[in-house]
Amino acid sequence: MTAHVRFPRFFVTTPAPCPYLPGRSERKVFTELKGPNSDQLNEALGRIGFRRSQTVAYRPSCSNCSACISVRVVTGEFEPSSTQRKNLRRNSDLIATECRPWATEEQFELLQRYLGARHPGGGMASMDEIDYADMVEHTPVSSYVIEYREPTESGEPGRLIGACLTDRQSDGLSMIYSFYDPEHEARSGLGNYIILDHIRRAEEQGMPFVYLGYWVEGSDRMQYKIRYRPMERLTRDGWQRFSPDQQNGLICETIRSGGRDVTGPSPAKDGTQDQYKIS
Repeated sequence: MTAHVRFPRFFVTTPAPCPYLPGRSERKVFTELKGPNSDQLNEALGRIGFRRSQTVAYRPSCSNCSACISVRVVTGEFEPSSTQRKNLRRNSDLIATECRPWATEEQFELLQRYLGARHPGGGMASMDEIDYADMVEHTPVSSYVIEYREPTESGEPGRLIGACLTDRQSDGLSMIYSFYDPEHEARSGLGNYIILDHIRRAEEQGMPFVYLGYWVEGSDRMQYKIRYRPMERLTRDGWQRFSPDQQNGLICETIRSGGRDVTGPSPAKDGTQDQYKIS
């Protein structure tokens, strides 16, 4: 007998200023993730462009704009560039540990330094420890925090310099939010390293994809994502791969524009669930 699955109810947020493209407004469609089938629902929605924020799955539903495009890296065919290979070698001594989704003071302090340096005045800059704990711990699906630490002289895990909240799905890893020490001069490219490590982890576990959230053409903050190839994007006809020439051209544009290593798309732009009100 097939188990009864209740079809989710969807809601729409009120328009708000777009955090990626000046002069535009954003609107989201969302649904609650709850009950025994939350993992399955989250995965099904993830394949059609939804992202998770705590107990909510959402995707853009903007009028007259479709700039936010869901993208994922094909792990089994991933080809690191020379810069990415150097990054992997430079940070190969880092100790990565999968931790249960439980917020710590050390993680929060690192997040504050990251936001202060990379996103000053942004919506998440006002997050307090309770907001951060909500972001990490309020999860109805299979998720964990990967901590990246420098080794001590004895080889034990030492100072925390990076972390990523990640969902584990049957077809891949979905990177919800990553942050790192933005002022560590000897560890440039930490945000990119965290993505590279997720690609390696997914491939080792036989998972075909790493979901990177939304790529927004025209937004400097989102251009770092296009550097991972091969990459697929979600279109009206389903997931389609960027052609090599197309992706090479986009990467060249990113390099010319001086795209920075600014990773960590916010699961909720204001760091809270206030925008997902059900009336």
